[in-house]
Amino acid sequence: MAVLEGKTILVTGGGRGIGRECALAAAKYGAKVLVNDLGGGMASTEDGSIGPAQEVVDEIRAAGGAAAANGGNVAKIEDVAQMVEQAKDELGGLHGVINPAGILRDVTLHKMTEADWDSVLAVHLRGSFNIVKTTIEHFREQREGSYVLFGSTAGLIGNVAQANYAAAKMGIVGLSRVVAIEGQSRNIRSNVLAPFAWTRMMDSVVPQNDEQAARLDRMKKTMRADQVAEFAVALCAPSADISGQIYAVRGDEILLFSQPRPIRSISRIGGWDVNSILEAGLPSLKPSNMELCVPAAVFPYDPIG
Repeated sequence: MAVLEGKTILVTGGGRGIGRECALAAAKYGAKVLVNDLGGGMASTEDGSIGPAQEVVDEIRAAGGAAAANGGNVAKIEDVAQMVEQAKDELGGLHGVINPAGILRDVTLHKMTEADWDSVLAVHLRGSFNIVKTTIEHFREQREGSYVLFGSTAGLIGNVAQANYAAAKMGIVGLSRVVAIEGQSRNIRSNVLAPFAWTRMMDSVVPQNDEQAARLDRMKKTMRADQVAEFAVALCAPSADISGQIYAVRGDEILLFSQPRPIRSISRIGGWDVNSILEAGLPSLKPSNMELCVPAAVFPYDPIG
């Protein structure tokens, strides 16, 4: 069913991995697709090659679809502005953005350099801002637009050696929520998707023991990029009347995440001071504290698929 017939979708990072599958799926469901990919390495923010994006475009065209390639850098707002104009000029408009473009620079915080921090935030958080900033007026004018911004359980839950990545991804959660609130009167939707899929990013994970190695092997076989792509494309469909949410796709499982709300409060007549906070306040709240853990502890079961 061509649920995206007549729509144009920009897919960033569309040359490989999840982005590639998103571009192919968008075309399969009737969209014209602007396939953006810098063509660089996993840790690179420098220009690479338009080759990966062009390969996906060629595949879409061979199947009878319409697509164009772009080699711009989402971390540069002028590049993203050019993507928007290219979509309008070559593909007749722009109605949605799927934004999985990303890099990793995993290192524990005490060893992390400013360059490690800045480069990851530039691509993920600044890149997401650039996407929204350069498209929002167009979406407002046409009273239609959809953003699928990519988050991560590294931010939602936490993960070792990913302070830069986690901070960027949680920034995207806040950005998406405000875009959804501000855009609702103009039919502009924004949702966050935290993907579980075996991509080049997952290949960078080094197992610490045989048990972890076996688990990673099972994940590689059951968590595919195309499963994430189907859901990302569904969120772009006009009939998906949903905004401001956080989802994850893990194999054949779709998860809706909670968002921060108060879970417990305490009061004290006369107010609190440091001593009463230490003696009574914090101990009263402690049973409701969230535990420190990593995604594997929250998802101890094998992916469904």
